[in-house]
Amino acid sequence: MPARSQSISATTRFAAVFGHPIKHSASPAMHNAAIDRLGLDWRYLAFDVHPDQLAVAIKGAQSMKFLGLNLTVPHKVLALHLVDELDLSAKTWGAVNTILFEAQCASEDWRPLRLCDPDQITALRSHGFNTDADAIIRSIREDLEIELRGATILLLGAGGAGRTAALKLASEGVKKLYLVNRTRSKADEIARELKSRSEHGPQVAIEVGYPEGNIDLVVNATSLGLSPADPLPFDPAQFSLNSTPAAYDMIYRPAETLFLAEAARAGAKTANGLGMLLYQGAKALEIWSGEKAPVEVMCEALRENIYGKV
Repeated sequence: MPARSQSISATTRFAAVFGHPIKHSASPAMHNAAIDRLGLDWRYLAFDVHPDQLAVAIKGAQSMKFLGLNLTVPHKVLALHLVDELDLSAKTWGAVNTILFEAQCASEDWRPLRLCDPDQITALRSHGFNTDADAIIRSIREDLEIELRGATILLLGAGGAGRTAALKLASEGVKKLYLVNRTRSKADEIARELKSRSEHGPQVAIEVGYPEGNIDLVVNATSLGLSPADPLPFDPAQFSLNSTPAAYDMIYRPAETLFLAEAARAGAKTANGLGMLLYQGAKALEIWSGEKAPVEVMCEALRENIYGKV
């Protein structure tokens, strides 16, 4: 269900997603449908922002009094050091995918910009959150019907999304987690962090490299698959999709990547990142608006935008 057309006035407020690339993003369709349902005089936009320009882009959105931002590939880890304040979620899961802009008016405490009179603002700041971690776990459980506690999982990718997924999966009590990344040092870094955390939390066996036997789930957290020309996100000489009954790809456009197509051909149950996008977006909207997100409306808009049907 597309959002109805509304005029933009001098009082219209804005939120946006920053990424590089960004043209594949379905976030504007999802958020603008939700904004319309909530009756807010807001608009949600998408901008291609190179990593070298992320700091100035965040400051620019803050100066223009945007309500908030979403961040996607490749900005999530970089943003940890670019926001003024970190929510516990961002500190815990090691990445920022949602920013809330806040303001002070006179001697008042920091408040979301939506609650502030623009003429009374004396200071602005950016507050970083992570809504990805809970979203990916919910999506995997709902779409693949997998019990993660006690599972053995291969995670492909050690960027911002991969790091968050690794930390969250470990916290869910998986039995063993294999980490693979093109640059091994990044996977080694996550492995060290996970082993350090396991001293005070669930005991998870961590290994950098491909599994030799069967596993319960393989997750693609790389950007390989965004382009039709991309190769598989793993080395077929070292891992076979025949060794897993389930495959999850954080990419949602195209709806079926080469990775998912090959997994389905091997007999695995598959799911793309639509659910993750939906649930992280719903939480972000709630952070910005203070209202319950219309999840069904957002899901309908995503399905129409990505699949061309509801």
